Amino acid sequence: MTFNIRRKHVAFTLIELLVVIVIIAVLAVIVMPKFANRSQSSKEAALKSTLRLLREANEQMKTDTGVYCAQLSDLASSTAPAQGYVDTGLGNGWSKAAIDSTTWHGPYVSSVPNDPISGKAFNWNSLWTGAGNAIYSSATGNGLDGTAYNTW
Repeated sequence: MTFNIRRKHVAFTLIELLVVIVIIAVLAVIVMPKFANRSQSSKEAALKSTLRLLREANEQMKTDTGVYCAQLSDLASSTAPAQGYVDTGLGNGWSKAAIDSTTWHGPYVSSVPNDPISGKAFNWNSLWTGAGNAIYSSATGNGLDGTAYNTW
């Protein structure tokens, strides 16, 4: 006696698989833009935070010694640098001034990091040009908010 049992094959059809793939693709298109800028956004947040830290350290040095640093590496120095820059107050810009080592309370930062956007050293606009306490990004281009990095 022979039985001819028909087996029913359980499987997905090609159409069902294509529908699932299309649904996954549509969801990916909706979700991906939300995550695409996260890396850039975190770098920009790090840039703003680092700029604030360096500017505050330079202001603290000015409060302690009466002069701004002559170069950014002075902020991380464990000994007082010989000179810094001070506003002449006469509208003539900035001039070098000696630093009294007894007023030095540095280092003001543990190290001077690189710009998180460009990976290069921060730009330091020497104070004696009359530009003020200008520590700014060395990155070119604009941030996600449309403003140039070097204006932050």
